[in-house]
Amino acid sequence: MLFRKIAATIENHLKSKTDIILLIDGARQVGKTYIVRYVAKAMFRNFIEINLAEDREKNKYFENVRLVDDFYIALSLSAGNKMGNKEDTIVFLDEIQEYPHLLTLLKFLREDGRFTYIASGSLLGVTLLQTPSIPMGSILKIRMYPLDFEEFLIANGVGDLALSSMRDSYRNLRPLDPNIHAYIMDLFKKYLICGGLPAAVNLFVESKNISNIRKYHSNTYEYYSGDASKYDMKRKLKISRIYEMIPSFLENKKKRIVAKDINPHIKESRYSMYTDEFDYLINSGIALEVKAITNPSYPLTQSMTKNLLKLYINDVGLLTNIFYGMQINAVMSDVRSVNLGSVYECVAAQELVAHGFELFYYDNRDKGEVDFLINDHENLSTLPLEIKSGKDYTIHSALNSFVSNTSYNIKRGIVFSNSGDVRVDGKIVYMPIYYIMFLQSEISELPEW
Repeated sequence: MLFRKIAATIENHLKSKTDIILLIDGARQVGKTYIVRYVAKAMFRNFIEINLAEDREKNKYFENVRLVDDFYIALSLSAGNKMGNKEDTIVFLDEIQEYPHLLTLLKFLREDGRFTYIASGSLLGVTLLQTPSIPMGSILKIRMYPLDFEEFLIANGVGDLALSSMRDSYRNLRPLDPNIHAYIMDLFKKYLICGGLPAAVNLFVESKNISNIRKYHSNTYEYYSGDASKYDMKRKLKISRIYEMIPSFLENKKKRIVAKDINPHIKESRYSMYTDEFDYLINSGIALEVKAITNPSYPLTQSMTKNLLKLYINDVGLLTNIFYGMQINAVMSDVRSVNLGSVYECVAAQELVAHGFELFYYDNRDKGEVDFLINDHENLSTLPLEIKSGKDYTIHSALNSFVSNTSYNIKRGIVFSNSGDVRVDGKIVYMPIYYIMFLQSEISELPEW
């Protein structure tokens, strides 16, 4: 079984005896169903799983359920022999987005208190936007992502002691031993190829069969692109087009969404014309948003520019499949003619959102761009991050200008690169790219500068 950090979150929630219902959100294929089964089966004698997508296709027991009593009747038709009490029975409502009315019913199931409940869904961000009566106070929604790099390391046999030592080195601004650095970088590049979708990681760990991994990536990418029809048939083609254009946007110098490129037939195409499509891609979890900031102040949300947006694919393995397919040497061998900048930015975005960060970037017409800005809660300031894939990682004029602006009150900026170098140069800290896995939004994980 693959180690997933979210398992502890689920277990702690269920142990807390709170009656708030946990709702696991996330893109398809990230492992939501598996991890809920694993945790819930270990904790409860009676595990009842209702796949509402299957119910919609077959029996339709829950299609018109609006009352608690009707819910229990439908539940008994599926699992009457497992219906114990709240302490020994958990009901797992999978793919709950198929029946949005059940999201509203969760409030009343919670109040009735007959069983313990947990739910998951793949388009919950989209569905909740369309649900007229969201049961606020009755649900706790958390988002699940593909495996982050630390989980990938664990899947490949890197143990707790090694990870603890690496974390200590990060905190104390120390580099790893050169041989260990080379080993971790090798795994990092393999992560760029494999990505963090559980099925792909399992294929990598079990067989190292790149052909099968790439077939899985291609199928998943097509599945994500086509899944929009379940949301809105009228917008399906535009959603699919924008999603399929993300890699080409990332290859541009600015990397941000260019509205006029989405539909060249419209002379005055504007960002505002596609806000619903962007919302779908972001709320469904298949794209990661990075919002523009022109004048950073803490917290960053209050300074964002609404009509400038970058989108990244939610899994770096999908992106490297699009760019390089079976030509994995483009990633593994540092081919000079291959620019991996957008790939490194994608994996950085994937890491940061998995660790709880809301993503922003600095956009200034005169001073250039900084790849990522995150809130530095400890210093009530902004922490700028620059992601470098080449050997010129010490060249970053926009970052230099950003950190030297006294009105921004920036304490430090970090440059992540392939180099094993760890050092402080003025306000710039240089770190290897894999140290990004130790940045955590909910706790202070910044080194002692």
